[in-house]
Parts: sequence; C-alpha cells; structure tokens
Amino acid sequence: MMFPYGPTGGAMVWVGFIFMLLFWALIILGIVALVTWVGKQGRPQGAAQESPLDILKKRYAKGEISKDDYESMKKELGG
Repeated sequence: MMFPYGPTGGAMVWVGFIFMLLFWALIILGIVALVTWVGKQGRPQGAAQESPLDILKKRYAKGEISKDDYESMKKELGG
C-alpha cells in the first residue's frame, strides 16, 4: 500500500502546518511589540497632562464657548 504522506496518514503535515502558523504569529507579534516600543520611546516620560481648567481656557480663547458658559463651567470645575 502506498502512503502519499508517509505512514502517519498526513498527521505530520498538519503538525508542520500548525508550527508554521505559530512561527509566523510569533514573528508578527514581535514586530508589533517592537513598533509599539519604538513609538513609546519618542514620547517624554511623565509628560504633564492638561488640566480640565486649561482645556476650558483654550476653548474660551478660541471662541468655542461664550463668557457665560466659561464662567459657569469654571465654577463647576472649582477654579
């Protein structure tokens, strides 16, 4: 009797296929991790975040909100 994939009936083909998928998955995950790490290196550590009051002041300066809105929101923020 002839075995086209050997005496295992093709089981080794599937094992090889699974290992190939795992290999490529690890390569892709490694690339994603490297890109993420490099992206984080460009940012300053512990960069100060804008406070809500700073954002409110910028919106008022740009004319996005009126003086009355600014004053009421400022009061709500406790500033």
